[in-house]
Amino acid sequence: MTFLWHDWAGYIGVVLVLLAFLLLQAHKLHGNGLVYQLMNVLGALGVALSLVFGVASMNWPAFLMMVAWIVIGIYGILHSARARRELREAGSKFTP
Repeated sequence: MTFLWHDWAGYIGVVLVLLAFLLLQAHKLHGNGLVYQLMNVLGALGVALSLVFGVASMNWPAFLMMVAWIVIGIYGILHSARARRELREAGSKFTP
């Protein structure tokens, strides 16, 4: 069996998503942390690429789930970055 780039993208994507979930459950990552969010976004992107380029007929439900996963992950990254920035700015306002 020959693996093409989209096959590798899909397998690596699955590993990233599952590893992120495992590390979250093992309390090695935080759910609102950048590493966890990036692992999910990149993993979902890999799976989505494998769905788009790797199958003869599109699996729309799986593809839509991956798109939602990516969008939610990006939202989490932006939300966490904004919260960290606001916390940093609030800390600098109250420094004596």
